[in-house]
Amino acid sequence: MSSENKTPLTGHLTELRDRLVRSSIAVGVGFVAAYWFKEKIFAILTAPLIKAMGDNSKMIFTGLPEAFFTYLKVALLSGVVIATPVLFYQFWMFISPGLYSKEKKFILPLVMLSLLFFMIGSSFGYFIVFPYGFEFFLGFSNDSIQAMPSMKEYLGFAAKMLLAFGFVFELPLVITFMARMGLVSVGFLKKNRKYAILIFFTGAALITPPDVITQTMMAIPLIILYEISILGAKFFQKKKTDEEKNDDEADQESLDNEEKQNKKE
Repeated sequence: MSSENKTPLTGHLTELRDRLVRSSIAVGVGFVAAYWFKEKIFAILTAPLIKAMGDNSKMIFTGLPEAFFTYLKVALLSGVVIATPVLFYQFWMFISPGLYSKEKKFILPLVMLSLLFFMIGSSFGYFIVFPYGFEFFLGFSNDSIQAMPSMKEYLGFAAKMLLAFGFVFELPLVITFMARMGLVSVGFLKKNRKYAILIFFTGAALITPPDVITQTMMAIPLIILYEISILGAKFFQKKKTDEEKNDDEADQESLDNEEKQNKKE
């Protein structure tokens, strides 16, 4: 924790409210700006599907207000993306009181890296996962079955996938930050690698459509990002005092003795 005086709970709640208001304003401004280009944005968003469906393919809407509300959602989603620099800045500034003064200088780089990793993750989903995933799903079409995706369903699917890939690519930053705060260690990350892999595949199965291809295409990058996180934690983890090191060595020795005793039994 910072050496500064602790802020009371009401102060934290007030700050949280203020930062949520600023974030909402940023999203609102992005929404208004994006609404004028909603058709072009939606065309870009649907480009991978249209390409996979073939020439002269079109999307449909099954309810009279569906197209209107879909374009509103497109503008809102775009507003969130436009506001991501502000959102990430507000997030990191909210937790900055828990940092030492010398650590607060990393806030701006963290904001820039958060934005970069989010864009990389969303781009990976758009340029890599979407083409292969759509080809897989459209492969079930035949002479008697024709794919006719609606605007509403596609937007919901695309938004969930792009946001999911964007946020899961924040994993290295989150784990490195946790290591810097002393919440996790390199040894802990290495020891629980197999459990992390299980969680990645389980999470990918819940987030992505129920097919092995897209699940694997989300889980594999997460495993790679986890390994990158271990490297980040190794370089930026909180330095332990001599007393903490002695405690860790004593704990490890106790675990080793307990393991040897279990083997003998």
